[in-house]
Amino acid sequence: MTEILALLQHISPLLEKTTFRQMSQVIFGMLVISGRITMLGISRWTEKGGSYRTIQRLYYKVLPWGAIHWLFFRMRFLRIEHEYIGAADEVVVRKAGEETHGKGHFFSGIQQQVISGIAVFLFSVVDTEEEQSYPIQANQIVKSAEEKAASKAKAAAKKVKKMGEKRKRGRPKGSRNKDKQEVVLSPELLRVQKDLQTFLGTVGSILPIKYIAMDGHFGNYPAAYMVRKEDRHLISKMRHDAALYPAFEGEHSGPGRKPIYGKKIDVYQMDPKYLKETTVKDNWRIDIYQGQFYNKEFAFALNVVIILKTNLVTNAQAHAILFSTDLDQEYDKIIKFYKLRFQIEFNFRDAKQYWGLEDFMNVTETAVTNAINFSFFMVNFSGALAQPFRQQNPDFSMLDLKSHYRGYRYAIETLKMLPQKPDAILLADIFQQLTRLGAIHPAFQPADSL
Repeated sequence: MTEILALLQHISPLLEKTTFRQMSQVIFGMLVISGRITMLGISRWTEKGGSYRTIQRLYYKVLPWGAIHWLFFRMRFLRIEHEYIGAADEVVVRKAGEETHGKGHFFSGIQQQVISGIAVFLFSVVDTEEEQSYPIQANQIVKSAEEKAASKAKAAAKKVKKMGEKRKRGRPKGSRNKDKQEVVLSPELLRVQKDLQTFLGTVGSILPIKYIAMDGHFGNYPAAYMVRKEDRHLISKMRHDAALYPAFEGEHSGPGRKPIYGKKIDVYQMDPKYLKETTVKDNWRIDIYQGQFYNKEFAFALNVVIILKTNLVTNAQAHAILFSTDLDQEYDKIIKFYKLRFQIEFNFRDAKQYWGLEDFMNVTETAVTNAINFSFFMVNFSGALAQPFRQQNPDFSMLDLKSHYRGYRYAIETLKMLPQKPDAILLADIFQQLTRLGAIHPAFQPADSL
């Protein structure tokens, strides 16, 4: 328990004394609990001072979570000499309660269907040297009326397209040229833009984030425009069938203005001048191409990286198209940074699997906000707790950490029943044995540190 209190000292300036004590009890309960992480479940595992009413009071208190996440990261993990990027993504969790704040219908990437539940949009900072993501800002997605209407219109358009109603060839009568420089952001992007501005306002003064990595859902011009408007660069992924064009380089002799686009490129027959790297592994040849190309949906050129995989036995081919709005960025950095975006998925996994994001049963806005942010705060907090164990055993996992604290809880309760406290050597052996119960990769931790 002492190391929990020591780590919480990092954020103590942001908390009242009562809140500090309540939070220490909740964190300890989350670490030792063996079942679902709910307020009632936590109260059954806490020590004296962690009653259900105490935990309930904490969950119904408004807390400065943005400042808490950021201050803990700064004090515990920030290495100013390292390079960091921003990562953002949405996670959807199924919830059954009809009264849960913000409950709606969201598309779940894991289940590949629309489900009833809540959604959270997370911004994290990713250490590109340690290859680790740290949650900084978690906001519940509550769709506005405009966003709901836009979703319905999009679904209706897809339904019409699926039914086979095709538009006639040629330009629709009465249509006018559109200025690509002027972008009307969708309600979704307006919400994301607001979150991005808050995120950059939090980290910008101390940690200059230059790149924002987002998945293929945001691999479009409006999203790129939104990020560039905040003076940052977007790294994302385009559709596999995206049309790419080099700049027109020939002589223009016909009427009208000089063309902007050259001949459409074929990703399977790329010009060798764009080739940057070729590797062969397990009967697969991987060719990496880079160039500045245009897509007609974008108003500016993009720094595009094409990864082409060829099976040397069957000649089957597959490819991925990554891009950055920074035209000077090297291809290896674009690939690395986009890969590191996936680290945020491990934050989602840990928050759901270990820290109650899927378990909580709160329904009010404040309680739901606290439950969500506790889950992501524990991702960072548990990482800090595990650091000394991982120095002894790099494979030490979250299951090992929870087993360690559960064994500690059993040991404390057992010692209370003894008529006389054992000597220091025997006490250390008891703690060592009990804290190893259920561990997969146990690491020794002296009893006096507990």
